[in-house]
Amino acid sequence: MKIDKNNYKYNTTNILNHEDDLQCEEFEETPLYAAVLTYIGYAILCLFGWLRDFMRQSNIEKKRGAIDPNASLDFVPLYQSYESFYTRNMYTRVRDIFNRPITSVPGPQFELAERVSDDYNWTYRFTGKTISAINLGSYNYLGFAERTGSCATDAIDAIKSYGIATCSTNSEIGTQFYHVELEQLLAKFLGVESCIAFGMGFATNALNLPVLASKGDLILSDELNHCSLILGIRLSGACYQTYAHNDINDLEKKLRVAIVQGHPRTNRPWKKIIIVVEGVYSMEGSICRLPQLIELKKKYKAYLYMDEAHSIGAMGKSGRGIVDYFNLNTDDVDILMGTFTKSFGSAGGYIAGKKVDISLIDHIRVNSHANTYASSMSAPIVQQIISSLHVLNCPEGKNRISQLADNTRYFRQKLVNMGFIVYGNKNSPVVPMLLYLPARVTRFNREMLRRGIAVVTVGFPATKLLESRVRFCISAAHTRQMLDTTLAAIDEVGTELSLRYSTRYQHRRLKDI
Repeated sequence: MKIDKNNYKYNTTNILNHEDDLQCEEFEETPLYAAVLTYIGYAILCLFGWLRDFMRQSNIEKKRGAIDPNASLDFVPLYQSYESFYTRNMYTRVRDIFNRPITSVPGPQFELAERVSDDYNWTYRFTGKTISAINLGSYNYLGFAERTGSCATDAIDAIKSYGIATCSTNSEIGTQFYHVELEQLLAKFLGVESCIAFGMGFATNALNLPVLASKGDLILSDELNHCSLILGIRLSGACYQTYAHNDINDLEKKLRVAIVQGHPRTNRPWKKIIIVVEGVYSMEGSICRLPQLIELKKKYKAYLYMDEAHSIGAMGKSGRGIVDYFNLNTDDVDILMGTFTKSFGSAGGYIAGKKVDISLIDHIRVNSHANTYASSMSAPIVQQIISSLHVLNCPEGKNRISQLADNTRYFRQKLVNMGFIVYGNKNSPVVPMLLYLPARVTRFNREMLRRGIAVVTVGFPATKLLESRVRFCISAAHTRQMLDTTLAAIDEVGTELSLRYSTRYQHRRLKDI
């Protein structure tokens, strides 16, 4: 038996030893001075925003692009007042660091289209030039975003044989034999009896959770679950509650209350209770506590739905996700969901069921709008997935998985040793580094690109007000030289912007480590 930081006991007999991975996640608290400066920063932005709104209304400001040209036509406003205020006065002024178009394959190094704005980021024009940069933003975990190699060649051959689109849905005449091959191959890879593939990863959650849950059911959702899961839960019509992130004690309390009290209005027992989690949380870099979740769902007869969008291919010795990472049995997870947009370098998603419950997939196949109304996956998309699965089953695939793990640990540890606050699990390919102040979020992004590094920075409202960050996505295709170049740039920009907030680790320059 083992006890985690929440004093919850769980059996570790069948868990692969990862040096207490369930406890090695870093979530250092925000320093008081950083919190105060962040609040002051947002207050100043709001103050100047109100001032600029006054200047626009008084016709003092010449650039009036923020004013709705249809306001006098009695149209219904597109946004609520604060949303509109935030967009006009905060988001627009830093819009250049978001939605950057690229002009090449999103590999470890890529080309971005250079653009400039003549009206304070309301519109852009392209200069015709490109910017070469190391890519730390794409979810190219295993490096399958390539224009050469077996996967690319097979995808091209698939276009020659089958064209681009099927022009029909799976429920009509849109099912090709390669769709069947993909689902069979994926089921074998995951170690389940059956699975179903969809053309869009977001829709896999949003349109299939309503098929699995409905009125009279209860969904217990981790508070940091992805937007696609939240949307699917809301569309389902089921009652739902959130529990504190990765807090097994809080989840168990809510399970007990749900079983004892039943529906809050009628006190009738719930038809079923579904626990919804992610394998790797895309914004935190943390890993779900799967061994304890399995024990809880067995103890209270609940169902477990796990989204492995960021963990399938990227976690585990053979790339089979969190179940493989902890060396557990796939039968213990009722519903496995994942996407092909990240580790497989393709598009779409899947849902896989337990070996003892083939009817789950049949039920989804018949009732899911994502299957019955959406066009089926195109041949090159499917072939890319099939070819990458074949690669994962050979030595080259094992090398990619091993390289990703090495790159992840190396990069994360260097950041920690330099004194930056880094969130998440040491083996997660998602590496968030806290920036806090809104001005530093923008400056960090621009300064990194000026040094040839493309990164993704995220702030409020995508994160909590005090948790603005840069999110690095590590790839097996990154060379050690690329990572060292990136770390040197982070060291330089971090020193310039005073981003070493950690109180747990000594603040050191990269050259001194």
